[in-house]
Amino acid sequence: MTETTARPTTSTAGELSFADRHIGPRGDATETMLRQLGYATLDDLVDTAVPADIRQAKPLDLPAARSEAEVLDDLRAIAAKNIVKTQMIGQGFYNTITPPVILRNVLEDPAWYTAYTPYQPEISQGRLEALLNFQTMVSDLTGLPIANASLLDEASAVAEAVLLMRRANKARAEAKTVLDADLFPQTIAVVKGRAEALGFELEIADLSQGLPDGEISGIVLQQPGNSGRVVDQTAVIAAAKERGAMVTVAADILALTLIVPPGEQGADIAVGNTQRLGVPLFFGGPHAAYMSVRDGLVRSLPGRLVGVSKDDTGLPAYRLALQTREQHIRREKATSNICTAQALLAITASMYGVYHGPEGLKAIAQRAHLRAGALASVLGDAGFALANESFFDTLTLQVPGRANELVTAAEEHGINLRRLDADTVGISTDETTTTAHLVAIAEAFGVADAAGAVEAAEAAVTEALPSDVVRSSEYMTHPIFHTVRSETQMLRYLRRLSDRDLALDRTMIPLGSCTMKLNATAEMESISWPEFASIHPYAPSHQTQGWRELIEDLEARLSAITGYAGVSIQPNAGSQGEYAGLLAIRQYHLANGDAERTVCLIPASAHGTNAASAVLAGLKVVVVKTAANGTIDSADLDAKIEANHDSLAGIMITYPSTHGVYDADVREVCDKVHAAGGQVYIDGANLNALVGLGQPGQFGGDVSHLNLHKTFCIPHGGGGPGVGPVAVAEHLVPFLPGAPAGEATERTGTAVAATTYGSAGVLPISWAYVAMMGAEGLTNATKNALLTANYVASRLNEYFPVLYTGNQGLVAHECILDLRDATAKTGITAEDVAKRLIDYGFHAPTLAFPVAGTLMVEPTESEDLAEIDRFIDAMIAIRAEMEQVLAGEFTAEESPLRLAPHSAAAVVSSDWDRAYTREQGAFPVPGLRQDKYFAPVGRIDGAGGDRNLICSCPPPEAFEN
Repeated sequence: MTETTARPTTSTAGELSFADRHIGPRGDATETMLRQLGYATLDDLVDTAVPADIRQAKPLDLPAARSEAEVLDDLRAIAAKNIVKTQMIGQGFYNTITPPVILRNVLEDPAWYTAYTPYQPEISQGRLEALLNFQTMVSDLTGLPIANASLLDEASAVAEAVLLMRRANKARAEAKTVLDADLFPQTIAVVKGRAEALGFELEIADLSQGLPDGEISGIVLQQPGNSGRVVDQTAVIAAAKERGAMVTVAADILALTLIVPPGEQGADIAVGNTQRLGVPLFFGGPHAAYMSVRDGLVRSLPGRLVGVSKDDTGLPAYRLALQTREQHIRREKATSNICTAQALLAITASMYGVYHGPEGLKAIAQRAHLRAGALASVLGDAGFALANESFFDTLTLQVPGRANELVTAAEEHGINLRRLDADTVGISTDETTTTAHLVAIAEAFGVADAAGAVEAAEAAVTEALPSDVVRSSEYMTHPIFHTVRSETQMLRYLRRLSDRDLALDRTMIPLGSCTMKLNATAEMESISWPEFASIHPYAPSHQTQGWRELIEDLEARLSAITGYAGVSIQPNAGSQGEYAGLLAIRQYHLANGDAERTVCLIPASAHGTNAASAVLAGLKVVVVKTAANGTIDSADLDAKIEANHDSLAGIMITYPSTHGVYDADVREVCDKVHAAGGQVYIDGANLNALVGLGQPGQFGGDVSHLNLHKTFCIPHGGGGPGVGPVAVAEHLVPFLPGAPAGEATERTGTAVAATTYGSAGVLPISWAYVAMMGAEGLTNATKNALLTANYVASRLNEYFPVLYTGNQGLVAHECILDLRDATAKTGITAEDVAKRLIDYGFHAPTLAFPVAGTLMVEPTESEDLAEIDRFIDAMIAIRAEMEQVLAGEFTAEESPLRLAPHSAAAVVSSDWDRAYTREQGAFPVPGLRQDKYFAPVGRIDGAGGDRNLICSCPPPEAFEN
């Protein structure tokens, strides 16, 4: 771990540390909460709640806490070790210009980056509109009618497409999948990993030479290819269809403004990356991938899909459709384990599309293409042979034996090129490419009078795409892509959308399992610095020493926190961390000759992605029952271990449990599985209740994934980015994810993302959080998370009983409020309560997970007592309204709970005819009269939206009323 040596701390008596700023309760507030619980000290509470046999013996071994100013100095010093060059490497990652109005007002605006996934659509209309714009843009550009609201990266999106083809093409579900040899190497690596885990045949073939023999489930093409080649793919697509195969095309989103789109060429699926639409390189991520599909495949589409329904007044309203949290319903039968998307980055890309419009995007694409054409002319005249005559923005040059020399010469001129092999160099132009860049490359290649040659070439160059691939169809015709051009308009559009939402900058988001806590500004500040944001993931290692130092140090700190021997931050979502951890277990057994160990035990209460991830890793799921008190049913566990003794690969458990309780028997469960030869996977979703108190790597875990977007403060961004590092014990370290694109590494595990370090761009957030908190601050954060959760549970228990508790009736960092009895008596459901909380200015707790008819509340350590009491008062007031139903003052159907949320339009309507007053509807507690959030729409018809799916921007006439 890095020992920082910047300026010394200069705090004086009374000055608050960063930990003091992060943790909400303090002083008298802490005493008030402890008195409510009957404990003299915070340590007394913790000692009672947390089982002694999981407690760590020593404090966390971390460097001393640093102030915000000191950590920013440290980050500047680390960033300075990265060397910023002009990136012309390509390979799926390109320089782009993020319009400053979007950078400042989306990527750097807490109204956007602190929002949660839009599962409560009435308070998410702004980000849902932005994501619908994304879907519409992608659908139009790819020529396919349905697009999702983003996937994690292009490589894993191709893998998802391959699985979709295998599911949808039932007649050839067992046939091989064929990848074109001209796909990006990182994509081939990730798909190979999926194929190996699931045991299906994969063939790599040069599809320009025709289809290989044998039955084929589906083929994957790339446009433009890894080589830069652009060709008409209609014939090979038609040939595949004639053979009964489905077709996916990985398409460059910017190129599609000029090139005939996949849908028009007959493809079933298009996938790709939207990074070059205004999203920084970020050393490889986070970037929003996309997928679009033909009609008939929508119910197999992985990821999130935004659709249009109506609210209770008939007004069009946006919502997530079909796949919303489908892992929780389908579990091991889920079509994907994807839970986190890349919503914040998809929103950025969508706003780039809105700001530039179709004409602007086409002009940017033409400029990149013409720059490539000019360079091709200059280098061709100088005697360098082009491997491909047709290209969009990428040239592949044959330079026998000179690749190292020329790449080095270009670097000396300030430009990074791609070395494909000793004889081949790749050059990719982009939005930022200038004449000066072309001159510098020409000079590096030894062109005489480089400036003159470039000037002449640029004057003469014309578009060089083959006529049969030139696009003629329109795209992005919706008015939203034609009406926001000035910065004033964009600024107001972004503000208007963000005002429709509820995010952490406005209110507590008490979501159980999801840990929505402070994302400090100091943590966020560095991610857009050019020294971090402008680095290509495949830049030479000597240019990326700062990134490598930060990543190595963060991995070391996470190892120290969790008690594991090694960490990989490659997985770019919690679901991918699960997948990587289970692959490590599977590969460990295979390395030991235990190929028969394929059974994964999973408690019935587990997060839905657990089962889906196990299936993707090639494991068979066997469910273990949950006891009445919420713990794992010990007898059933014993029976399942005995029944699968010789085939047991491992068990997945969440600790504290999914029910928000420290199960006292966790060591016993781990020991039983180990005794049977299995491994123990401890899901790190609830690590916010463990940091500094217990280490999963020391009380029985062999592997865990961590959610940096939960415990370690990367913001949720409206549903992503996420980072899901995987941490493992010593014997599993060799099986951590390896490099997907040829980088040297001692780790031999399957690559799960397109780049070695996944969503590296947001890692400075977690690094800064850990550095500023230090060991004591992190431990105190955990203790206070326990304090606030137990305070909520204690105060609300008489109104909504707490379903599960541990020792002395205590919970961990979250509690489940049981509404089922109240629902039976009044007809008011947990969903009604969730919608009514909107009128109080709150995002609802987690609804119906892990138990239907309940709300799971997690206040986190960063909420202060006043905000927690405001939430408690709202819940008590809602219970009183349920009692009004019980007393017959109005029916459930007539109640403010069933008719919630109350929009401003509903409240001021002249035909108010409800059974309660406007004041009760809009201002149920006095504090709302001055600071009031009104939902922009009333309650949305979810079922109607699924029956009448609209997943692109509706025409403006739909909003006329």
